[in-house]
Amino acid sequence: MEPVRVGICGLGTVGGGTFNVLTRNADDIARRAGRPIVIEQVAHRSIHPDCDITGIKATTDVFEVATNPDIDVVVELVGGYEVARELVLTAIAHGKHVVTANKALIAVHGNEIFKAAHEKGVIVAFEAAVAGGIPVIKSLREGLGANRIAWVAGIINGTGNYILTHMRDEGRAFEEVLAEAQALGYAESDPTFDVEGIDAAHKLTILASIAYGVPLQFDKAYTEGISRITSEDIQQADNLGYVIKHLGISKRTDQGLELRVHPTLIPKERLLANVHGVKNAIAIMGDAVGPTLYYGAGAGAEPTASAVVADLLDVARDITTDHYYRVPYLAFSGVGEDVSSLPIMPMEEITTAYYLRLLAVDRPGVLARVATILSEQGISIEALIQKEATEGELVPIILLTHRTKEKQMNEVIRQVESMADIAGPVMRIRVESLDEQE
Repeated sequence: MEPVRVGICGLGTVGGGTFNVLTRNADDIARRAGRPIVIEQVAHRSIHPDCDITGIKATTDVFEVATNPDIDVVVELVGGYEVARELVLTAIAHGKHVVTANKALIAVHGNEIFKAAHEKGVIVAFEAAVAGGIPVIKSLREGLGANRIAWVAGIINGTGNYILTHMRDEGRAFEEVLAEAQALGYAESDPTFDVEGIDAAHKLTILASIAYGVPLQFDKAYTEGISRITSEDIQQADNLGYVIKHLGISKRTDQGLELRVHPTLIPKERLLANVHGVKNAIAIMGDAVGPTLYYGAGAGAEPTASAVVADLLDVARDITTDHYYRVPYLAFSGVGEDVSSLPIMPMEEITTAYYLRLLAVDRPGVLARVATILSEQGISIEALIQKEATEGELVPIILLTHRTKEKQMNEVIRQVESMADIAGPVMRIRVESLDEQE
């Protein structure tokens, strides 16, 4: 059969890894695809030092690749939003199939891209956009296709997981571990996307769309980072039988869909609680299969390249198949307005349990007043720890509540923070059990 000719745009970490995997494993890849997959052209501004492109047509203009009539598939690995969007839409307009690892592009512009691809009859594959080398998109879209998905919860940002792991294991402060992660290359010089939940929200948006058959709605995802987590919180969570993880969580409820990223207390015995370092893991609950877990390297040159090349294999197999018979981009037939319109719930309507940490002046009646405020909002206390004063006359108080709506907890926090006997803001972390009853 005729080879599938590929143009790679971007030869950084992932692009270099993709180039090397394609060339190193060319024979095995051809046997799996039923035809050779050859690199026709690359576009780059800089080349990964481990990548030798001798003999390959090269350019600095990614749009030259997108319009090259000799190329069947454009691999977009330039990252970012607007240039990547224009590149992908140009490739689609010229009848090219597209493989991308760009989660931001898919989460923000995916609806537009899939509509254009559907009209042109081409494939857009994006396994590498979520959790690097873990084949979670293929598993969710195809392997779990018989299931009604109840919830998806995952550690989908390795930087945040690295920070929380080392804070717990070594009792170190957030700022110290973040600096170490930056020195090791796990975190960017501007770590905002990682530590404030934006990167995870991109990925969760994609997973939720595939799980429930809804349009991509990144703008409705709730995001909260880990920069306020202290070693005290991690220690108290441990005392209460929990581990703090930065999770992306989506659930199907009678009121709509939850779509949220935030620090979360989960019981120590849960599998997600035992995922450490830069690893990723996603738990998915299906009504037929029950709970499943997908674990592995969520980033890196060759782990991500593994997913990119797997997408190229799928394209090579399906390239001659009528697009009406291919697996839909987001698992369900139809794109854009044709898919389900289940609403994304506002955060204030979501129900969870809560961990609260506050500093109170060491005098009688303070704790009673806090308990009264909780009671007035219909919130009961599951556990309470009141430590000895450590900062002058301030006493740390840790509360674990039963489940309640976010808007009620917001009102509790507002009232508690307004008390004259409370110093500073209340620390609030949500609690999830993530068991079969959730």
